[in-house]
Amino acid sequence: MQRSNESLVTRLKKGEKKAMEEFYDKYSPVLLGISMRYCDCREDAEDMLHDSLMKILKGIQQFTETFEGSFEAWIKRITANNCINALRKKIETVKLHGGEFENFGHDENEFFDLPTHHIEPELVIEMIQSLPVGYRTVLNLFVFEKRSHKEIAKDLNISENTSKSQLSKARNLLRKKLETFHKLQEAGR
Repeated sequence: MQRSNESLVTRLKKGEKKAMEEFYDKYSPVLLGISMRYCDCREDAEDMLHDSLMKILKGIQQFTETFEGSFEAWIKRITANNCINALRKKIETVKLHGGEFENFGHDENEFFDLPTHHIEPELVIEMIQSLPVGYRTVLNLFVFEKRSHKEIAKDLNISENTSKSQLSKARNLLRKKLETFHKLQEAGR
């Protein structure tokens, strides 16, 4: 019989080794996926995953199940925040391609019109990972973490216009990468 998240949480709070194994088996692939969106390579993502798992287990005593799925939401948020904090340190030392940027006036919803049909999700992740750190970070926060530009600006200590510009540039660069991929696919037919 499969145990529920609530009993898994209870068992994790008791420090049961078997619960830790179940937790790792069930959630590490999801949390690694989150980490991979923020990191340059799999090795960095695995390091972020490890750090996140440690933070989750250290903080498990303070977690309270408030609704079904709140445990998974909580661990995903810890993982994303862990990645964001690591990237914030990088961003503070890397100038975001000239500092403040003008708002290009692009609609952020256009991001979802990217030509991702007929392409493996792993390749899209690789393309996202290849984006410059500022672009990748804002893209992840806006698209996957559903944060507003105001929240992103506060989290990364940048202006809202910089956040908008970074998203616009990330989208444009990702679009070019996807279009190039599709042209190569067409040429190879």
